[in-house]
Amino acid sequence: MEREPQDDADRMRVSDREREQVVELLGTATAEGRLTLDEYADRATAAHAAKTRGELARLTDDLPTDPPAAAVPARRSESGVAEPAPERLVAIFGNESRKGRWPVPARLEARSIFGDCHIELQDTTIPHQVVTIEATAIFGSVTIFVPEGVEVRLTGTAVFGSKESKLRGVAPPGGPVLEVHTKVVFGSVTVRPPKRRWF
Repeated sequence: MEREPQDDADRMRVSDREREQVVELLGTATAEGRLTLDEYADRATAAHAAKTRGELARLTDDLPTDPPAAAVPARRSESGVAEPAPERLVAIFGNESRKGRWPVPARLEARSIFGDCHIELQDTTIPHQVVTIEATAIFGSVTIFVPEGVEVRLTGTAVFGSKESKLRGVAPPGGPVLEVHTKVVFGSVTVRPPKRRWF
């Protein structure tokens, strides 16, 4: 039996980033109820093992999705100036963290799928009046350590999970604002004071 010719694009080798994008899409589909947990586990495992774009495409061909190479449109501020794309922190079956002195962006996406994300703000300065963190936790956790003087606005949903702030007191007016938008499914997003240090 003669085999059908394959598209060259289907045989193109994939990168780790492309695998992560597919796993993120599968996680979103699971959160929306399009996939069962067993289906998610099977497809995510296959995505990590995929070698070609054709193998990846077959894992999402029954799901609504944009083409993997499509760029995320830049948002515009109230002044009409295009805002830069958000930085990303992704933990899939593992741990990722930002700590120490690091440049805090105006927008950050933190996604934890069967993993753990830590974002520590206590040792850095916040150069923006408003910092927005899109925190997604699917069978994982996102923990954000916030120093005193920062106002936190925590919004979003938590299904079979939790979103909470463990901060105490009221931030003074005029200080930086941290907006945390959550999507939680069988996971947690927690905002808490910095870890206590022992000298």
